[in-house]
Amino acid sequence: MVDLKKDVWAVADTLRGVYARNKAGDVILPMTILRRLECVMAPHRDQVAAIIARELSEVLRVKAIKSATGGVKFYNTTKHTLASVYDSGDDMADNLLDYVRGFSSDIDVFANFHFPQHVERMRKGGILATIVRQFRDLDLSPEAVPNSKMGELFEHLIFMDFESSNAESGDHYTPRDAINLLVDLLFAEDDNALSGEAIRSIYDPTVGTGGMLSVAEEHLHRMNPDAELLLYGQELRSESYAMCRSDMLAKGQNPQNIALGNTLTNDMFPDDRFNYILSNPPYGVDWKNIAEVVEREHKKGSVGRFGAGLPPTSDGALLFVQHAIAKMNPTDGQDGGARAGIVLNGSPLFSGGAGSGSSNIRGWLLESDLIEAIVALPNDMFYNTGIPTYLWIFDNDKRTERQGKVQLIDATALGVKMRKSLGSKRVQIDDAARQRVLQQYADMESSDTSKIFENLDFAFWQITVERPLRLNFETTPERVALVAEHKTLGVIGGLIEALNSFNGGQYLNREDFLSDLGKHLGSRAVTLTSAQRKALWQTLGERDENADICRVQSGKNKGEPEPDISMRDTEVVPFGWDGHAKSHDAARATIQAYFNAEVKPYIDDAWIDYTKTSVGYEIPFTRHFYRYVPPRTLAEIDEDLNTSLQEILALLQEVEA
Repeated sequence: MVDLKKDVWAVADTLRGVYARNKAGDVILPMTILRRLECVMAPHRDQVAAIIARELSEVLRVKAIKSATGGVKFYNTTKHTLASVYDSGDDMADNLLDYVRGFSSDIDVFANFHFPQHVERMRKGGILATIVRQFRDLDLSPEAVPNSKMGELFEHLIFMDFESSNAESGDHYTPRDAINLLVDLLFAEDDNALSGEAIRSIYDPTVGTGGMLSVAEEHLHRMNPDAELLLYGQELRSESYAMCRSDMLAKGQNPQNIALGNTLTNDMFPDDRFNYILSNPPYGVDWKNIAEVVEREHKKGSVGRFGAGLPPTSDGALLFVQHAIAKMNPTDGQDGGARAGIVLNGSPLFSGGAGSGSSNIRGWLLESDLIEAIVALPNDMFYNTGIPTYLWIFDNDKRTERQGKVQLIDATALGVKMRKSLGSKRVQIDDAARQRVLQQYADMESSDTSKIFENLDFAFWQITVERPLRLNFETTPERVALVAEHKTLGVIGGLIEALNSFNGGQYLNREDFLSDLGKHLGSRAVTLTSAQRKALWQTLGERDENADICRVQSGKNKGEPEPDISMRDTEVVPFGWDGHAKSHDAARATIQAYFNAEVKPYIDDAWIDYTKTSVGYEIPFTRHFYRYVPPRTLAEIDEDLNTSLQEILALLQEVEA
């Protein structure tokens, strides 16, 4: 298989001069697909030709071909092969295009690769014959290259294409070792899939080239050869879609189940629900250009997919999470619920404060008891990004022992260094590491690398602590100058002169100051609106701990201390703090007890503004697995310094000698 990967990508050397290195994939990928389809059709050409000659309807033709070939769902109406195309001399370009146009309507792969333009470009560059010959000589038959190995070849080609074109990290391809672990976790709780003729559906809303679907299918068949897995997916990138759809055809899956389009704005399977959902959505990709459509669906509430909340437009990962949950088979369905596995970066764990869209989405997931487990992967697991990544496992019908709980598993130390890096991918999860994670998941016990939490362990109240406003007031030249520079106050006729002539000295009480100043301004025929009056005392006042408390002048809170905005602070109170009940109903009692113990002893005049209290949700994964590493002793540091000094002195002596 290693040689095959090299042989296929070696075509890039032939393309050099006509194509830049970072454009080689535009030819290699569709030609690989063409050769694979040809090899799959090869044993059945005579049978398929006979069926085509009968001039059946499209539906009957496909049905007859599938029956005659044992599952092949596509065909070609021409007699061409890459061998005959190569032998056609000057007609090679026309015959190659005629060949690809002869495929059944389900094969839209070549249109999405803009294949006709590339054929013409290769013809003009004088390399078409060589390219056709190179792929003609590749054996990509299912006997030589099984579906699983073909998936690995596709993965390698996509990686090479991404690497050579410097694809953005958000578009990275999911490596097989990460998919294997995710699929293992996804199927771990489905005992029914292990026996009998089970039928399961699996859906990937960001399907790419179909790697996740392929691994899932292989895994289920290893567990139960009689099981059937129906594969569905949607993809935005036309080239990836084309490869995925071709792969489904080659494996006998329904190509109509792979759709092209933006999952967030146009769900191509609106009425379908699935037993499993797998996804590796792009990291940190903004959704500003589709915000209007997404926000419109958000306003539908629970009827739409995004009713739980909207994350920042700079990162749409949590939109894909909500979409995945919406596509899960309901718990009262025939198969009793569904499971989802999603690869995410660290942002969805903690981004956004209490009351934000991201926090609200986490809250919805936790309060709905949808999160079953989160696994932290080693860094440098992916080809084009080295950032921390996590596997989230969701289940809308948890087993009894997992209900109301979330398991966190730290697998960051289980990465095995690769002998040769592939882009940013320097480590992998080998079979032993994968089994260790699966065992920890199955045991569901607390340890240094596995911890069990209740859903509301990640909930907290964010409270606002206020302190009273205390100001002194005085019409010193410096303060009056601030009034003169004020955008609104500085243009009021006679105000500055009136302030300069006010000799009331320093006031420690706002009401006394405003009363005396008001009389003085009235005597000078200077009148102020309520807003101007407020702006004036705010400009003339300075904070003073010895001043009287400023109190609210009107409204339902009249006479209450007025808060000092500059001294306003927030505190985080975890649900269940200090043994209190871990529930929303315990909010007032828990918050007040926290305030009395943690705030009041240090700030006697502080109070809580309960109207500003909000509920937040955060999963501080790293904090729960933090291990304290003591600093080195001074003796150890001195020893290292002395060693370095001796080495420097020895080098200097060599120079002097």
